[in-house]
Amino acid sequence: MRGHRYIKKHKINPDPKYGSVKLSKFINYVMRKGKKTIAQKIVYGALEVIKKRTNKNALEVFDLAIRNVSPLVEVKGRRIGGANYQVPFPVTPERQFTLASRWIISAAKAKKGKPMKEKLAEEIILASENKGEAIKKKENVHKMAEANRAFAHFARFG
Repeated sequence: MRGHRYIKKHKINPDPKYGSVKLSKFINYVMRKGKKTIAQKIVYGALEVIKKRTNKNALEVFDLAIRNVSPLVEVKGRRIGGANYQVPFPVTPERQFTLASRWIISAAKAKKGKPMKEKLAEEIILASENKGEAIKKKENVHKMAEANRAFAHFARFG
């Protein structure tokens, strides 16, 4: 059977500059091919850009952006009686952070013609103002869940 074995959570140390575990996780999501120092430069650079553009605490803007992008519900495919249904499920806080981070990073990557730190800063600022591609993605996920609300009773099975 799948998914019944408990996997121990890996403890992540807070990041060296701001002492935030969330930021440390975000840096890990940005990281490619194990190059953490490059990921740190990108994220810290983005936070500097945010501080310059908004004149606010960059970490507060980052937290607000993550909160705004975090989805409350998502749809998962469920096979019931030979038919596949998109069943809406509530999202755990941990997964909310993961999805929000992933969407912000992918929205930043999709932009062209600027260094990654500037694209990331721009996307975080937009997300903190409830705008941008990451917010659109969240709204699409919520619309999908709303459209498939009729199948919510299937969430109890399986």
